[in-house]
Amino acid sequence: MKTIIVDDERLARKELISMLGHYDFVEIVDECANVDEALISIRENSPDLVFLDIQMPEKTGFELLEELENMPQVIFVTAYDEYAIKAFEVNALDYILKPVDPKRLEKIMLKLEEMDSSEKKIPTSKLRYQDQIFIKDGDNCWFVKLGDIRLFESVGNYVKVYFNDNKPMLLRSLNKIEERLDEKEFFRVNRKHIVNMTWIEKVDNWFSGGLKLTLRNGEEVEVSRRQAQKFRENRSL
Repeated sequence: MKTIIVDDERLARKELISMLGHYDFVEIVDECANVDEALISIRENSPDLVFLDIQMPEKTGFELLEELENMPQVIFVTAYDEYAIKAFEVNALDYILKPVDPKRLEKIMLKLEEMDSSEKKIPTSKLRYQDQIFIKDGDNCWFVKLGDIRLFESVGNYVKVYFNDNKPMLLRSLNKIEERLDEKEFFRVNRKHIVNMTWIEKVDNWFSGGLKLTLRNGEEVEVSRRQAQKFRENRSL
């Protein structure tokens, strides 16, 4: 399991590297002292796992996650209880408080070792249903599985992401998101919306040759006339 450690404290990195040396399935491919170094390393190495300090100078661990396109498994390492709580709120793989307790680390590593191979990250140009994206909206943060997102909606320079009862805003264009999605799974139904195809419960003819989609939760989205024929072809595949 290719692993990167991100922490501004050199001794903390070295201590964690030493502890991880007891686990044969872990391969440390890099260590980084700040977010900018980590961003480059993650893009170059495509790690399966990142041990990530949250509170670092200049940029936080959360800001790093906001910039990533392919999301590895993340274990937060922090000296602050308040951040540990937030780590649970974003549904990270797990968290460890500093100084690292070897027994706590062992428990996490056993969980990792037992993970089904289908859950492990396989680099790909397109995001898959089981892949996660990181969203930070104000003080709230989430790791969200792509398959749990039913709708993306363009709102100015942001995209509103619909999952469960949440609708946080992501600072990214809808076009940029569309580039990362498989159109057989997520379809651009009009200028403002991308729909998760598995969420569609009903399709009705609509005005001017368009279509109206009803999602499983009752939400309705229109398919433009321009996209309607393409949508029908997509559904027949």
